[in-house]
Parts: sequence; structure tokens; C-alpha cells
Amino acid sequence: MSNKSWIIFAVLTIGLLASLVMFSDSSRVDVSKIDQTNIQTANSQDGNIGDHIYGKTGSKVTLIEYGDFQCPACGKENPRIMALVEQYKDQLQFVFRNFPLTTLHANAKAAAGASEAAGLQGKYWEMHDKIYAAQSDWSDLIDSKRTDYFANAAKELSLDLTKFNADLAGTTNSTSITAKINYDYSLGKQAGVDSTPSFFLNGKKLETTVWGNDTAFKTAIDIELTKAGIALPVTTTK
Repeated sequence: MSNKSWIIFAVLTIGLLASLVMFSDSSRVDVSKIDQTNIQTANSQDGNIGDHIYGKTGSKVTLIEYGDFQCPACGKENPRIMALVEQYKDQLQFVFRNFPLTTLHANAKAAAGASEAAGLQGKYWEMHDKIYAAQSDWSDLIDSKRTDYFANAAKELSLDLTKFNADLAGTTNSTSITAKINYDYSLGKQAGVDSTPSFFLNGKKLETTVWGNDTAFKTAIDIELTKAGIALPVTTTK
């Protein structure tokens, strides 16, 4: 991309990411008839962007996290959670849903938007981990600096920046990133989420004493796998 094209891209994206900064209850989606414990497929309410799944798609054991990309606890725990999920990737399906607490974290929704835009190019989890790993680098950025940061992150992942920009604007393939984020948030509110991270294992909310402890977390997962008749991974240790 030429310097001129990069400047045009940055200017356009400033407005797009700025529009993703704030979240209000007026953005809530009516999900009263939706079972939030189920995997969500692409539909008109979620902007035609379904759940992002890591692990064994279609497994009878589902772990769902509602997270905020700017939440310090979420950022701290992400490496541990992803390492644990990696151990169970052949047994369960893991889903991350956006729950930006924008009254506390002004850049949370913009970060979620960048991750969703990367997902539309097949690199959701790469951007997810990248943003969490560098949380302190972008949390306090505003306007063009914030825009430049996420644009550079997209560039480092070898994304098509023109498409990245168009997807943020919601003009590509009838997708809407804003709708996706609002939909995830609404599912979380329906589930009773009031803090991040929050975890649900086969529809049951896990207490911090469970998900915050590797042994307890693995035990909870192993119980659900056993109930479902799924063999435990040989790497599981207590």
C-alpha cells in the first residue's frame, strides 16, 4: 500500500473506529427468543457474523466466554484460558463473545471491531490474541493513534487493509460488525453477565473459583465431557 493510500485508509478508519467506541443500552438487540447457550449462526440480527469457534465444532460440550478486550483481568487471563482450551481443542468447542464495558473501557468496542474485521478474513483468533497480548499498548490511545494501532495490527497479520476498512464500515458482503458486537452483548445481558470475563460451560455459569483455577476448571470440563461420552484428552492432568 502506498503512503497516499495508507493516509486515506487511516483517515477513513478514524471515523469508523470512533463510531465503535461507545456503547449504550439503545444498541441492545431483542434476543428474548434466542437460546444464548446455543452456537449462534450468521443471521440478520448478528450482522451475518456467527459465533467464532475454536476447537471441535459441533461438540456436545461448549465453553463460552463473554469478554472485554480492554478489561485487565481478561487480558491477564487470556493466555491461561487459551492454553487450557488448546488442551481440549479435540473435545470441546470454545466461543468468545464480545461484552464491551465501555463506561469503564473507552476502547473496548473499537478493539472488538478490529477483531471482528480480522475474523472476516479468517484471522479472528490471531487478532483476538494479538490485541489481548498488547492491551497496555492501545488501551489509552485516542483518535488517529488508536486507528493507526489497529490498522498496523491488521497489516502485521497480512490482512487486506481495503477490505478491513470496508468491513468496519459494514459495506462488505452485507455484514455488520456493529450489529455483531451489539448482538453478543445482548446475549450476555440475557445470560446475566455483569462482569468480565464470564464463562459458561454447557449453559452453566462458572464461578471465579472454578475458572480461575486450572485444576478446578479442568475438573468441571472433564465432568461435562464424561457426561457427553467424550474421551478425555490424554494430556489432562489434575
